[in-house]
Amino acid sequence: MEEFQRLHEAVGWNNVDKKATEIGLRNSLFSVCVVHKGEVIGCGRVIGDGGIYFYIQDIIVLPKFQGKGIGKKIMAEVMKYLKKNARPNAFIGLMAAKGVAKFYERYGFTRRLSDRPGMFKIWGK
Repeated sequence: MEEFQRLHEAVGWNNVDKKATEIGLRNSLFSVCVVHKGEVIGCGRVIGDGGIYFYIQDIIVLPKFQGKGIGKKIMAEVMKYLKKNARPNAFIGLMAAKGVAKFYERYGFTRRLSDRPGMFKIWGK
């Protein structure tokens, strides 16, 4: 939990209450961490109901490790999880940080209309 909050701080995202973080992490459908020399330097999660809706959440890499393919490794594991667990026509959503939509487009995600934030993918299409 402390590592997760440290990652959030490092990329300028708001940290949430410790108890809320603990509950959120525990209720994730899937999570993956990248560790370098004993330090968590990146992570990613999938949240949702595990049937109809899946949301990719918290794809984070420490700034000094960005641009080295770590985000791609995290997404590879997330996509493996989705391939195994998402049924045809499941909705896979995410909220891309400003300037990184192209990163997710390579995994088949599409930008939503301007009046609907985020990106999405319908699994199996």
